[in-house]
Amino acid sequence: MGDNACMDAAAAAHGKGRILVVDDDRLVLATVSHGLAQAGYEVIDADNGDDAILLAREHRPALALLDIRMEGKSGFDVAQTLRDAYRIPFVFLSAFADEATMAEVQRLGALAYLVKPLDVGQIVPTVAGALARIAAERPSPAGETVADDPTADPVPLAIGVLMHRHALARAAALQRLERMAVEQGIGLAAQAERLLAAVEELARSAP
Repeated sequence: MGDNACMDAAAAAHGKGRILVVDDDRLVLATVSHGLAQAGYEVIDADNGDDAILLAREHRPALALLDIRMEGKSGFDVAQTLRDAYRIPFVFLSAFADEATMAEVQRLGALAYLVKPLDVGQIVPTVAGALARIAAERPSPAGETVADDPTADPVPLAIGVLMHRHALARAAALQRLERMAVEQGIGLAAQAERLLAAVEELARSAP
């Protein structure tokens, strides 16, 4: 799908939000952009980190989807700039979920982690959920913030870890996390925190 077609699809359903998609694999970039545009989002895309930062500064997207491993600036580099300079939230896309990678994903404050290969059925609900969280965390008219920490929900990251480690679909990963929580007699978020803490500990102890 060409850029004009993507823009036309987005224009037909204005208001869902502007999304920046960044991936150095042009096929993945086109697939993700097409799927989001068809779902009614306004999509801007880049195939490298430098262009991504320029586009973010110019267009101020509501959310960025970032590939982690790219030539030049990595997704981690881009995420840090988006967070620190522009306060733009982000989701990571990657085929990798080793302990060091997941620890960095969590440290940077990603709203979610999507495991490649990706499909539209996986991407669109994640984006919608991330935007809903962002909206909920905006300051209220009284000046109070609903949630000070945009990364307060550890569940999406924990689901990403389970998806990669056990080759699970998102729904199956959520079911596994729920089962683990029941077995431990704790809440879903608490179980997700335990899982992510274990990942961080493994990352710290790795040679």
